[in-house]
Amino acid sequence: MYEKITLPNGVRILTEEVPGVRSAALGIWVGTGSRHEKPEENGSAHFIEHMLFKGTQRRSAYQLAEEMDAIGGQMNAFTTKECTCFHGRVLDTHLPECTDILCDMLFASRFDEEDIATERGVILEEIGMYNDNPEDLCSERMAAAVYQGSSLARPILGRAETLDQMTGEGLMAYMNQHYCGENIVVSLAGRFRPEDVETLKARFGARAGGGAEQVTGTVYTPSFTVQEKPIEQNHLLLAFPGLSIGDDRRFTLQLLSSILGGGMSSRLWQQVREQRGLCYSVYTYGSSHMETGLFHVYTALSHEMEGDAIVTMKDVIRTFVDGGVSQLELDRAREQSKANVLMGLESTQAHMSNLGRGELLHGTVVEADGLIAAYNAVTTEGIQKLAQELLDFNRSSFSAVGKVAQQERYRELLS
Repeated sequence: MYEKITLPNGVRILTEEVPGVRSAALGIWVGTGSRHEKPEENGSAHFIEHMLFKGTQRRSAYQLAEEMDAIGGQMNAFTTKECTCFHGRVLDTHLPECTDILCDMLFASRFDEEDIATERGVILEEIGMYNDNPEDLCSERMAAAVYQGSSLARPILGRAETLDQMTGEGLMAYMNQHYCGENIVVSLAGRFRPEDVETLKARFGARAGGGAEQVTGTVYTPSFTVQEKPIEQNHLLLAFPGLSIGDDRRFTLQLLSSILGGGMSSRLWQQVREQRGLCYSVYTYGSSHMETGLFHVYTALSHEMEGDAIVTMKDVIRTFVDGGVSQLELDRAREQSKANVLMGLESTQAHMSNLGRGELLHGTVVEADGLIAAYNAVTTEGIQKLAQELLDFNRSSFSAVGKVAQQERYRELLS
């Protein structure tokens, strides 16, 4: 069982003791990501994530890394379109040091202009790295197309033209505006003492209050996009409307995805790869946001094979929608998901993430028993009903990167 404390300024602290472990995982979750940025601010949330590792009023960037290494800890961060998270994992005896380091980064980072210039170059290289990865590029272009005109269409890393205008003062102003009370969730899981929780209450209780982020709703629009790239394989991404983060049917969609394209026994893998030999890999996955989402089917293969592969994928999906799934398929997918959940929660890091992500994005935490019950409640009828609602080729979208054909060719194949 977990405990939740809400401070007067709105900061929420969630704690969960995990029996039999000697580690503690601490996460600081902030409800701001790229979707909360104005067009001219694009990349700010991610830039701030980088800058919090560049030194504070008390510690240099090297000292931050050195002190965490000295206690055998692990520290990292990530930014998504919905949130930013800073997290550390240490032995329980070193939790006070980990807390002090993360709080120092959050509350007293310097945002020195020389460091800004240095880190801008690092982020530009990161952008180049992702642009060189055709799978990432395919996904980024898909989001830009189907969410065109909204903040969800913009890249998390930002663009060179917006990054060039960013200053330490401007990033600190963005941080002060968004890193406020009701927008922060602190999650602690593993082995810890009551005084560790009191320290968190004292440190975060001094943070300024403020309301949670408000965003403008985004609507999915079917889109096709292709980009030439001189690579050996064509990378193809077929997408349909998905579910929002809080949709109760997300467990049904997860099992649907597992049966359709979640592993070597899935329908797409067996038909496209094993029986037809058209590709090396094919799989499905979902991406969700507060009010919308996407369901993806991805593969990479030679230009010569893509026509047959697209037709085969289309036939598999239509058969899936029309005929539904068997009880055997559902039982297999259910057991896979339940095993992944239970084995994953043997990690204090997973417990911390479940607490922080659940509270920040869902407004509630579903614990292990609740997750298992949710998977057990999924039926074959529920999967087919959801498939019929979402997997409609009249509302499909498509993104291709490589030695691609014209858009009209792909439209014809998927019509």
